[in-house]
Amino acid sequence: MSISSPIENISDTARWVAAYRAMETERPEAHFRDPLARILAGERGEEIVRTVGGGKSVASGVVVRTCIIDELILRLIEKEGVDTVLNLAAGLDTRPYRLSLPSSLHWIEADFPVILSYKQQKLACKRPACSLELVKLDLTDVASRNALFFRVSTTAKQVLVITEGLLGYLTPTQVASLAADLHTQSNFRWWIFDLMSPFGLECFQMKYGKYFAADNAKMQFAPKQGTEFFHQYSWKVAKSHSVWEEAHRLNRNIRLAWLLRLLARFSSKYREIFYRMASIVLLEREWSVSDLFKH
Repeated sequence: MSISSPIENISDTARWVAAYRAMETERPEAHFRDPLARILAGERGEEIVRTVGGGKSVASGVVVRTCIIDELILRLIEKEGVDTVLNLAAGLDTRPYRLSLPSSLHWIEADFPVILSYKQQKLACKRPACSLELVKLDLTDVASRNALFFRVSTTAKQVLVITEGLLGYLTPTQVASLAADLHTQSNFRWWIFDLMSPFGLECFQMKYGKYFAADNAKMQFAPKQGTEFFHQYSWKVAKSHSVWEEAHRLNRNIRLAWLLRLLARFSSKYREIFYRMASIVLLEREWSVSDLFKH
Protein backbone atom coordinates (compact mmCIF):
# COMPACT_ATOMS: atom_id res chain seq x y z
CA MET A 1 0.00 0.00 0.00
CA SER A 2 1.32 3.43 -0.91
CA ILE A 3 0.34 6.47 1.09
CA SER A 4 0.95 9.88 -0.47
CA SER A 5 -0.68 11.75 2.43
CA PRO A 6 -0.35 9.53 5.51
CA ILE A 7 -3.15 11.20 7.50
CA GLU A 8 -5.96 11.65 4.97
CA ASN A 9 -8.75 12.02 7.52
CA ILE A 10 -9.21 12.05 11.27
CA SER A 11 -10.09 8.33 11.28
CA ASP A 12 -6.52 7.61 10.14
CA THR A 13 -5.25 9.04 13.43
CA ALA A 14 -7.16 6.27 15.23
CA ARG A 15 -5.30 3.62 13.22
CA TRP A 16 -2.02 5.43 13.87
CA VAL A 17 -2.60 5.45 17.63
CA ALA A 18 -3.76 1.81 17.61
CA ALA A 19 -0.50 0.83 15.92
CA TYR A 20 1.48 2.42 18.76
CA ARG A 21 -0.66 0.63 21.34
CA ALA A 22 0.14 -2.60 19.55
CA MET A 23 3.87 -1.81 19.67
CA GLU A 24 3.69 -1.20 23.42
CA THR A 25 1.70 -4.40 23.94
CA GLU A 26 4.43 -6.41 22.24
CA ARG A 27 7.20 -5.07 24.47
CA PRO A 28 8.37 -7.48 27.22
CA GLU A 29 7.94 -4.75 29.85
CA ALA A 30 4.70 -3.32 28.45
CA HIS A 31 2.68 -1.02 30.71
CA PHE A 32 -0.58 -2.37 29.28
CA ARG A 33 -1.74 -5.22 27.08
CA ASP A 34 -4.05 -4.46 24.17
CA PRO A 35 -4.31 -7.66 22.09
CA LEU A 36 -6.89 -6.04 19.82
CA ALA A 37 -4.74 -3.04 18.84
CA ARG A 38 -2.86 -4.80 16.03
CA ILE A 39 -6.13 -6.07 14.55
CA LEU A 40 -7.63 -2.58 14.56
CA ALA A 41 -4.53 -0.75 13.33
CA GLY A 42 -4.35 -3.00 10.29
CA GLU A 43 -1.99 -2.54 7.40
CA ARG A 44 -2.83 1.15 7.10
CA GLY A 45 -1.96 1.92 10.70
CA GLU A 46 1.39 0.18 10.37
CA GLU A 47 2.14 1.97 7.10
CA ILE A 48 1.34 5.35 8.68
CA VAL A 49 3.84 4.64 11.47
CA ARG A 50 6.52 3.72 8.93
CA THR A 51 5.80 6.73 6.72
CA VAL A 52 5.57 9.39 9.42
CA GLY A 53 8.62 8.15 11.32
CA GLY A 54 9.87 9.71 14.54
CA GLY A 55 8.13 6.89 16.31
CA LYS A 56 9.68 7.10 19.75
CA SER A 57 8.35 10.55 20.61
CA VAL A 58 4.80 9.82 19.43
CA ALA A 59 4.84 6.31 20.89
CA SER A 60 5.89 7.74 24.24
CA GLY A 61 2.99 10.20 24.20
CA VAL A 62 0.48 7.50 23.27
CA VAL A 63 1.72 5.13 25.98
CA VAL A 64 1.69 7.82 28.67
CA ARG A 65 -1.76 9.07 27.65
CA THR A 66 -3.15 5.55 27.63
CA CYS A 67 -1.69 4.65 31.02
CA ILE A 68 -2.81 7.82 32.80
CA ILE A 69 -6.34 7.70 31.39
CA ASP A 70 -6.59 4.00 32.32
CA GLU A 71 -5.59 4.85 35.90
CA LEU A 72 -8.05 7.74 36.13
CA ILE A 73 -10.96 5.70 34.78
CA LEU A 74 -10.44 2.81 37.17
CA ARG A 75 -10.02 5.13 40.15
CA LEU A 76 -13.16 7.14 39.36
CA ILE A 77 -15.24 4.00 38.96
CA GLU A 78 -13.97 2.58 42.25
CA LYS A 79 -13.80 5.74 44.38
CA GLU A 80 -16.44 8.04 42.90
CA GLY A 81 -19.13 5.60 41.83
CA VAL A 82 -19.04 6.38 38.11
CA ASP A 83 -21.77 4.26 36.52
CA THR A 84 -21.56 5.54 32.94
CA VAL A 85 -18.59 6.37 30.70
CA LEU A 86 -19.30 8.53 27.65
CA ASN A 87 -16.33 8.28 25.29
CA LEU A 88 -16.65 10.97 22.63
CA ALA A 89 -14.56 10.47 19.46
CA ALA A 90 -13.80 6.98 20.78
CA GLY A 91 -11.97 5.96 17.63
CA LEU A 92 -10.41 2.51 17.99
CA ASP A 93 -10.21 2.54 21.77
CA THR A 94 -10.52 -0.92 23.35
CA ARG A 95 -10.86 -0.16 27.06
CA PRO A 96 -14.26 -1.89 27.40
CA TYR A 97 -12.51 -5.08 26.28
CA ARG A 98 -9.14 -4.87 28.02
CA LEU A 99 -9.77 -3.12 31.35
CA SER A 100 -11.12 -4.84 34.45
CA LEU A 101 -14.49 -3.11 34.53
CA PRO A 102 -17.67 -3.95 36.49
CA SER A 103 -20.30 -5.66 34.37
CA SER A 104 -22.84 -3.08 35.63
CA LEU A 105 -20.93 -0.21 34.02
CA HIS A 106 -22.55 1.38 30.96
CA TRP A 107 -19.91 2.40 28.41
CA ILE A 108 -20.99 4.52 25.43
CA GLU A 109 -18.77 5.21 22.43
CA ALA A 110 -19.67 7.99 19.99
CA ASP A 111 -17.83 8.63 16.72
CA PHE A 112 -18.19 8.82 12.96
CA PRO A 113 -20.20 5.94 11.46
CA VAL A 114 -17.27 4.82 9.29
CA ILE A 115 -14.89 4.28 12.20
CA LEU A 116 -17.42 2.57 14.49
CA SER A 117 -18.65 0.32 11.68
CA TYR A 118 -15.05 -0.69 11.01
CA LYS A 119 -14.54 -1.45 14.69
CA GLN A 120 -17.77 -3.45 14.88
CA GLN A 121 -16.61 -5.57 11.96
CA LYS A 122 -13.17 -6.24 13.40
CA LEU A 123 -14.40 -7.00 16.93
CA ALA A 124 -17.60 -8.86 16.05
CA CYS A 125 -16.47 -12.00 17.89
CA LYS A 126 -15.11 -10.18 20.95
CA ARG A 127 -17.03 -9.58 24.15
CA PRO A 128 -16.61 -6.44 26.30
CA ALA A 129 -16.36 -6.62 30.08
CA CYS A 130 -19.26 -4.20 30.56
CA SER A 131 -22.36 -3.01 28.76
CA LEU A 132 -21.18 -1.33 25.54
CA GLU A 133 -23.24 0.95 23.29
CA LEU A 134 -22.02 2.43 20.01
CA VAL A 135 -23.51 5.72 18.82
CA LYS A 136 -22.65 6.71 15.26
CA LEU A 137 -22.68 10.47 14.83
CA ASP A 138 -20.64 13.51 13.86
CA LEU A 139 -19.80 15.25 17.13
CA THR A 140 -19.69 18.63 15.39
CA ASP A 141 -23.44 18.20 14.76
CA VAL A 142 -24.45 20.08 17.90
CA ALA A 143 -28.12 19.14 17.82
CA SER A 144 -27.43 15.39 17.54
CA ARG A 145 -24.68 15.62 20.13
CA ASN A 146 -26.89 17.36 22.65
CA ALA A 147 -29.68 14.88 22.03
CA LEU A 148 -27.23 12.14 23.00
CA PHE A 149 -26.18 14.06 26.12
CA PHE A 150 -29.80 14.49 27.19
CA ARG A 151 -30.60 10.81 26.63
CA VAL A 152 -27.58 9.68 28.65
CA SER A 153 -28.46 12.06 31.47
CA THR A 154 -31.93 10.54 31.86
CA THR A 155 -30.58 7.15 32.99
CA ALA A 156 -27.08 7.77 34.39
CA LYS A 157 -26.22 9.06 37.85
CA GLN A 158 -22.46 9.65 37.72
CA VAL A 159 -21.09 10.19 34.21
CA LEU A 160 -17.44 10.32 33.21
CA VAL A 161 -16.84 11.96 29.82
CA ILE A 162 -13.68 11.16 27.85
CA THR A 163 -12.49 13.15 24.83
CA GLU A 164 -9.09 11.52 24.33
CA GLY A 165 -7.35 12.85 21.24
CA LEU A 166 -10.29 15.06 20.24
CA LEU A 167 -9.94 18.63 21.52
CA GLY A 168 -6.72 19.35 19.63
CA TYR A 169 -8.58 19.02 16.32
CA LEU A 170 -11.35 21.46 17.29
CA THR A 171 -11.42 25.25 17.16
CA PRO A 172 -11.56 27.21 20.43
CA THR A 173 -15.20 28.04 19.64
CA GLN A 174 -16.04 24.36 19.20
CA VAL A 175 -14.29 23.42 22.45
CA ALA A 176 -16.14 26.19 24.28
CA SER A 177 -19.46 24.96 22.92
CA LEU A 178 -18.67 21.40 23.98
CA ALA A 179 -17.62 22.49 27.49
CA ALA A 180 -20.81 24.48 27.95
CA ASP A 181 -23.04 21.70 26.61
CA LEU A 182 -21.42 19.06 28.82
CA HIS A 183 -21.88 21.27 31.88
CA THR A 184 -25.59 21.59 31.12
CA GLN A 185 -26.06 17.98 32.21
CA SER A 186 -25.81 18.02 36.00
CA ASN A 187 -24.79 14.37 36.30
CA PHE A 188 -21.91 14.75 33.85
CA ARG A 189 -19.49 15.08 36.74
CA TRP A 190 -16.04 14.24 35.37
CA TRP A 191 -14.21 14.99 32.12
CA ILE A 192 -10.87 13.56 30.94
CA PHE A 193 -8.90 14.88 27.97
CA ASP A 194 -5.39 15.59 26.71
CA LEU A 195 -4.22 19.16 26.20
CA MET A 196 -1.26 20.75 24.42
CA SER A 197 0.37 24.08 25.19
CA PRO A 198 1.05 26.52 22.32
CA PHE A 199 4.73 25.51 22.46
CA GLY A 200 3.81 21.83 22.41
CA LEU A 201 1.56 22.37 19.39
CA GLU A 202 4.29 24.34 17.62
CA CYS A 203 6.76 21.47 18.15
CA PHE A 204 4.20 18.94 16.92
CA GLN A 205 3.41 20.97 13.80
CA MET A 206 7.08 21.43 12.95
CA LYS A 207 7.70 17.69 13.04
CA TYR A 208 4.41 16.15 11.91
CA GLY A 209 2.21 18.92 10.48
CA LYS A 210 3.12 18.13 6.86
CA TYR A 211 1.65 14.64 7.22
CA PHE A 212 -1.79 15.89 8.21
CA ALA A 213 -3.37 16.64 4.83
CA ALA A 214 -7.07 16.69 5.63
CA ASP A 215 -8.87 19.77 6.92
CA ASN A 216 -10.48 17.72 9.69
CA ALA A 217 -7.11 16.32 10.82
CA LYS A 218 -5.35 19.58 11.66
CA MET A 219 -4.20 20.17 15.20
CA GLN A 220 -5.23 23.66 16.31
CA PHE A 221 -6.50 23.87 19.90
CA ALA A 222 -3.78 24.78 22.41
CA PRO A 223 -5.02 27.64 24.62
CA LYS A 224 -2.47 30.04 26.09
CA GLN A 225 -4.31 29.99 29.42
CA GLY A 226 -4.12 26.19 29.60
CA THR A 227 -6.76 24.59 31.81
CA GLU A 228 -8.03 28.02 32.86
CA PHE A 229 -9.83 28.03 29.52
CA PHE A 230 -12.39 25.63 31.00
CA HIS A 231 -12.99 27.51 34.24
CA GLN A 232 -15.22 30.05 32.47
CA TYR A 233 -17.53 27.14 31.60
CA SER A 234 -17.70 26.01 35.25
CA TRP A 235 -15.20 23.16 35.12
CA LYS A 236 -12.40 22.97 37.69
CA VAL A 237 -9.17 20.99 37.58
CA ALA A 238 -9.20 17.88 39.75
CA LYS A 239 -5.94 16.44 38.36
CA SER A 240 -3.42 17.46 35.74
CA HIS A 241 -0.63 15.10 34.75
CA SER A 242 2.35 16.36 32.77
CA VAL A 243 3.12 13.94 29.94
CA TRP A 244 6.77 14.95 30.23
CA GLU A 245 6.88 14.02 33.92
CA GLU A 246 4.85 10.84 33.51
CA ALA A 247 7.03 9.68 30.63
CA HIS A 248 9.98 9.78 33.00
CA ARG A 249 8.05 7.85 35.66
CA LEU A 250 7.00 5.19 33.17
CA ASN A 251 10.44 5.01 31.52
CA ARG A 252 9.04 6.04 28.15
CA ASN A 253 11.09 9.18 27.68
CA ILE A 254 11.09 11.05 24.40
CA ARG A 255 14.25 11.56 22.36
CA LEU A 256 16.75 13.94 24.01
CA ALA A 257 14.79 13.83 27.27
CA TRP A 258 18.09 13.89 29.19
CA LEU A 259 18.96 17.26 27.63
CA LEU A 260 15.55 18.73 28.42
CA ARG A 261 15.87 17.57 32.03
CA LEU A 262 19.29 19.15 32.28
CA LEU A 263 17.91 22.46 31.04
CA ALA A 264 14.96 22.22 33.42
CA ARG A 265 17.25 21.56 36.36
CA PHE A 266 18.97 24.90 35.91
CA SER A 267 15.98 26.98 34.80
CA SER A 268 12.50 27.06 36.30
CA LYS A 269 11.36 28.80 33.11
CA TYR A 270 12.36 25.83 30.95
CA ARG A 271 10.92 23.39 33.46
CA GLU A 272 7.52 25.09 33.26
CA ILE A 273 7.64 25.10 29.44
CA PHE A 274 8.47 21.39 29.24
CA TYR A 275 6.05 20.48 32.01
CA ARG A 276 3.13 22.12 30.22
CA MET A 277 3.89 20.93 26.66
CA ALA A 278 1.26 18.21 26.95
CA SER A 279 -0.99 17.20 29.81
CA ILE A 280 -3.65 14.68 30.73
CA VAL A 281 -6.38 16.59 32.53
CA LEU A 282 -9.24 15.51 34.76
CA LEU A 283 -11.90 18.16 35.27
CA GLU A 284 -14.71 18.13 37.79
CA ARG A 285 -17.99 19.88 37.14
CA GLU A 286 -18.68 22.88 39.34
CA TRP A 287 -22.22 23.32 40.62
CA SER A 288 -24.15 26.35 39.47
CA VAL A 289 -27.23 28.21 40.71
CA SER A 290 -29.32 26.70 37.89
CA ASP A 291 -28.66 23.23 39.32
CA LEU A 292 -30.86 24.10 42.31
CA PHE A 293 -33.89 24.29 40.02
CA LYS A 294 -33.24 20.92 38.36
CA HIS A 295 -33.89 18.85 41.47
